[in-house]
Amino acid sequence: MEKEIKKGEIVIYQTPDKKVKIDVSLENETIWLTQDQIALLFGTQRPAITKHLNNIFKSGELDEKSNVPKWNVPNSDKPVKFYSLDAVIAVGYRVNSKRATQFRIWATNTLKNYLLKGYVINEKRLLEAESKFEELKSAVEFLKQKSKHELLAGQEQEILSLLGDYSKTLTLLEQYDTEKVVLSKQGKGKFVLDYSVAQKVIAEIKKELVGKKEASEFFGQENGEKLKGLMGAIYQTFDKKELYPSIEEKAAHILYFIIKDHPFVDGNKRSAAFLFVYFLDKNKYLYRENGERKINDNGLAALALLIAVSDPKEKDKLIKIVTNLLK
Repeated sequence: MEKEIKKGEIVIYQTPDKKVKIDVSLENETIWLTQDQIALLFGTQRPAITKHLNNIFKSGELDEKSNVPKWNVPNSDKPVKFYSLDAVIAVGYRVNSKRATQFRIWATNTLKNYLLKGYVINEKRLLEAESKFEELKSAVEFLKQKSKHELLAGQEQEILSLLGDYSKTLTLLEQYDTEKVVLSKQGKGKFVLDYSVAQKVIAEIKKELVGKKEASEFFGQENGEKLKGLMGAIYQTFDKKELYPSIEEKAAHILYFIIKDHPFVDGNKRSAAFLFVYFLDKNKYLYRENGERKINDNGLAALALLIAVSDPKEKDKLIKIVTNLLK
């Protein structure tokens, strides 16, 4: 998209020595920076920023189309590319410089706190959509607590990303104000991931990983008949109705059950992630309309760890988090 944008008056970040202060553009409730501004922010050259951005979009970590609009700016004869806050953060975790290190510290503290507290809204909305707000608040508090776990050390960016994606459910509150709320139609899939199919998928993955020496012979080795029972549970019915009727619910339970119930001697988290992605892909539910993965590899790794360290009593919260990320 191309339109004229004026220079903002919002300072997102200032280095500890106060030598760098970035004025940014505010649009659609987030901030946008040019490549020159990102290079200045991290104290490096623009070619390095270009390289990191290309890798971020090439790997599918972020969707380029939705994160890089072109806007007309004063004193420029052609539109200029602006990069979203998500892209700036992603670059910040790749650049090797003192300023980038300072930014990472700031991002995982100041920005994280902002996101955690950023769901505060006016009293009218709270009263009108209390249940939705309480669900969001519960999820945010859950992610906040789990982010402190030692096994999640180094996963700060992924937790931030999950928080950002989940907080988008706040748009429901705005829709409620304007009476635009519509029933969210849950995905219905035709592909059935039964026990025999799951066995074949894991066998193929094991062959590939063992060949690359990334797994042992114990990877994917079944632990009794647990896998058969779990796959049956995904499609169980009560009074002729499926307990988990939607694609989102089935996918979330595939991920959760395999990680928590350990149907394999080794490789449960990886197997769960592979089957989760395989199931969504076969049901044509893995990508958004813009071609971006609903949950990228980094986010999926963080989710797997969150499930692994969670208490069984927290199952419903995790299932809600996963299903909302997939909608």
